[in-house]
Amino acid sequence: MNFLIIGSGAREHIMAEKLVEAGATVFSIITNSNPGLIQLSKDCLLVDGYNSQKSLNKIIDYGTTHSIDCVVIGPEDPLANGLSDKFWKKGIAVVGPTKELAQIETSKGFTRDLLNKYGIDSSPKFKRFNSMDGASAFIDVLSDDYVIKFDGLMGGKGVKVSGEHLRNKSEGLDYCRHLISNSGNYVIEEKLYGEEFSLMSFSDGTNLAHMPAVQDHKRAYEDDVGPNTGGMGSYSDSNHSLPFLKNNEIAEAKNINEQVVSALLEHTGHAYKGILYGGFMATRDGVKLIEYNARFGDPEAMNLLSLLDTDFASVCSDIVNGNLGSVNFRKEASVCKYIVPEGYGSNPSPDASLVVDKGHEEFSNFYYAAVNLDKGGNISTTSSRAGAMVSTSLTISSAEEKCEEGLEYVSGNNLFVRHDIAKPHLIKKRIKNMENTR
Repeated sequence: MNFLIIGSGAREHIMAEKLVEAGATVFSIITNSNPGLIQLSKDCLLVDGYNSQKSLNKIIDYGTTHSIDCVVIGPEDPLANGLSDKFWKKGIAVVGPTKELAQIETSKGFTRDLLNKYGIDSSPKFKRFNSMDGASAFIDVLSDDYVIKFDGLMGGKGVKVSGEHLRNKSEGLDYCRHLISNSGNYVIEEKLYGEEFSLMSFSDGTNLAHMPAVQDHKRAYEDDVGPNTGGMGSYSDSNHSLPFLKNNEIAEAKNINEQVVSALLEHTGHAYKGILYGGFMATRDGVKLIEYNARFGDPEAMNLLSLLDTDFASVCSDIVNGNLGSVNFRKEASVCKYIVPEGYGSNPSPDASLVVDKGHEEFSNFYYAAVNLDKGGNISTTSSRAGAMVSTSLTISSAEEKCEEGLEYVSGNNLFVRHDIAKPHLIKKRIKNMENTR
């Protein structure tokens, strides 16, 4: 089969690797010259982005010209802009929901309303706004424990939390005004206390196959401080849960995903075909939904696909054909740590460079992200993440040690890694937090 991958990050690099391992032929649409994707792909098309009609038409033409059997969409922008719809109209199957169904990610308000309509009890208190009317009063109702979310896509950086990003009510209201000036739509929610985790599921619209739980680390710097980022790294455990979670909390998250896929089918009349990514928080009142994404998480995709024991090409085919069955993952732990340009998350270094020695292969796998390979074989970074080092082992601690050994083979200028991800002291901190929360 001919597969077309949309996207050019580490997430797409490992997707391509798994498809090639399954015997598929891979083509790629990229926005930067990712050397990993280029090497694995029979052919690549470089585009400026996924937001212009010109680019979208170019992508569709490429897919039809190269006899693509199945498209796998990595990032959110193509989904938000209806690329899936356009391919299906051409008779080309897509792993990735249509524009209407992708609202589960692209509109925080749509998601909260859907959960309310179908009685899915996993939301905090919330209200949707398109002006300042009522915002101040609702913040008062929440006793200054609130979260303000842009009702749309902002690359994981459109959320501000009281006591963390917003020092007082005045700053919160200023952020509301800022969002109104950008789109006019935002959501204010009750601030939740507990531990965040990701639970993703493959879906063919009726059947779901759940993946191991993963914990991402959004903050830029060690000890969970600094600005929010696209994700600095992540880990999973060999039992497919996490050290701070109970079995019933994993079951709750799976049940919520199942209910949401069913609700989407009833609400829209269309099957959700792709990956449903639930960002959850374990609280004293049970598992609550923070937000949904309509695709693989990044960095979590590196953890999950590294453990995938089922042929990924077959999983994709089963999704689009509506006959998804069981999907198997190895009973191992995984650790992913991103290499990023210094200052990533606020003011990334404009002249960072990356060199990866193959010696890392003894310990870890490496996946290129937002980098560019020039004609001389040199790799330069962009303003985003540069690459992901990923290790698996029987325990989190041994996977983390292997990941650190792999990182010894990465060099370059003005690079940064959050080394504390999956370290014992940070995991103990998570466990203690949940003990105090419960």
